[in-house]
Amino acid sequence: MEWIESLLQSYGIAAIFLLILMEYACFPVSSEIILPLAGAIAAGQSLSFPALILFSTLAGLGGCLITYSIGRLGGSPLLERIMHRFPSMEKPILSSYRVFGDHGKGAVFLSRLIPLCRTYIGFVAGAMKQSLISYLLYSGFGILIWNTVLTGLGYYFYQYRSIFFRYFNQYKKYIFWGGIAILIFLLYRRFRKKAGKAGTDQE
Repeated sequence: MEWIESLLQSYGIAAIFLLILMEYACFPVSSEIILPLAGAIAAGQSLSFPALILFSTLAGLGGCLITYSIGRLGGSPLLERIMHRFPSMEKPILSSYRVFGDHGKGAVFLSRLIPLCRTYIGFVAGAMKQSLISYLLYSGFGILIWNTVLTGLGYYFYQYRSIFFRYFNQYKKYIFWGGIAILIFLLYRRFRKKAGKAGTDQE
């Protein structure tokens, strides 16, 4: 986390582009961390939000091309070897296959909005020989939505952080006790559910 923030602060747009490209190319970098941080760094460097979205979308498409090319060149046999070599990738790749089977080309757009599938659908789309133009088109729309939401959180939080922390400090006691009440309620529901299941099993 610290090295990501340091990289973004030191190299700005170049680091934003590289890290987002890596995330979409299936490197172990979380978009839920990268994109809000990128938004905050961009706001701190006075980069306009539309420019940030443009750069982040282009970076995402660049990463998507890498996974698509791997799937296209290697096909399903390569994906089977990848799943065998890296068991943690088996579930998201198989989920991507199911989504692609259910929704066809439109699965690429849908998968860009599903955390489990979003970075793996490129392998599957390539292996299934989806045309490059339709792949980039569907990917572009999904990436645009995903990146806009997550970078926007960081971008506008940075700009209005003083207001946020002013209200947070003013109402933090209520927030704390409200959080405790919600936690107790969730634990109570879980306990009752387990107790009900145990009673059913005994019958």
